[in-house]
Amino acid sequence: MNGSNWFVLQQLNLWLSQGIQPWLATVIETYGSSPRPVGSMMIYHPDKGIIGSLSGGCIEQELMNQLANDDSTARINRQEFHYPTIIRYGDSPEQRSQLALPCGGHLDILLEKITPKDQSHFLNIERALNARQWISRHINLNNASIKTVEEFNELDIQRAPTEIIHTLKPHDKLLLIGAGEVSRCLAEICKNLEFEITLCDFRDDFLQGWHVEGVNVIKTMPDDLIAESFHDNHCAIVALAHDPRVDDMAMMQALKTDAFYVGAMGSIVTSNKRRERLLDLELNIEHIEKLHAPIGLDIHSRTPYEIAVSIAAQLIAERSNRPLINE
Repeated sequence: MNGSNWFVLQQLNLWLSQGIQPWLATVIETYGSSPRPVGSMMIYHPDKGIIGSLSGGCIEQELMNQLANDDSTARINRQEFHYPTIIRYGDSPEQRSQLALPCGGHLDILLEKITPKDQSHFLNIERALNARQWISRHINLNNASIKTVEEFNELDIQRAPTEIIHTLKPHDKLLLIGAGEVSRCLAEICKNLEFEITLCDFRDDFLQGWHVEGVNVIKTMPDDLIAESFHDNHCAIVALAHDPRVDDMAMMQALKTDAFYVGAMGSIVTSNKRRERLLDLELNIEHIEKLHAPIGLDIHSRTPYEIAVSIAAQLIAERSNRPLINE
């Protein structure tokens, strides 16, 4: 799986296993406009550089400059730093101008020095995310203690006077039905949007030669797979086979689930005919209203990659608007 925080955690554990002790910076609050959301993570070591991001680049450079400065008057002195520190960037007009923060926004960063004794903490997080579990980092600002707790929190960051809680959640699952060029393009895009991607198809001719790095490919019919593994509101289901035998079977099952997104590729005429067929197959109006068809945002897309971009944009929008449910 890709995704910024996921990659940061993997690299952090790799660095710790090599004896490298990085700084970990996390966006814990934003005010006004900010390039990165709360919960965004970055690690830094002078010999290894930066992994992850906090902004468009201005905050990263400022933070590196401070960490490299041994002057005792510096706001951060790496020789005297022992406890997690909260730093605010963009608070003054001068700093907003210097850092080029957009729309007068500013942000708070939690900065931690990570040492080998912390590795079990971050390995626990990586294991939990691999097992599709929600897990939170509890960081004590007074004594620098950290612990992990398996728990569901709707908020990515919770702040208290002496503690920061950062909740990390597993990637959402995306099921692509039908091997083809659109599904290949969509998989390439969505694997960088924090989706765990599976493609299913039962047609050998379509599966032959279909490959996207990191995508799980299963030769099967879609209905049983949806019922077994793609039924909660952390799932999106996209039918791209362009074959009613495959797509309708998938929609019959998918529209009965809590998946936050269910869509099927096709023109307006094709989509209307699909709705009529599905109503005849014992689905009701409430089920049909969940169907995104024609699929994707209307950006006048024509090529497979353009169609994939329109679908990915719609997936992002629907994911942002879904209600969170503790499964």
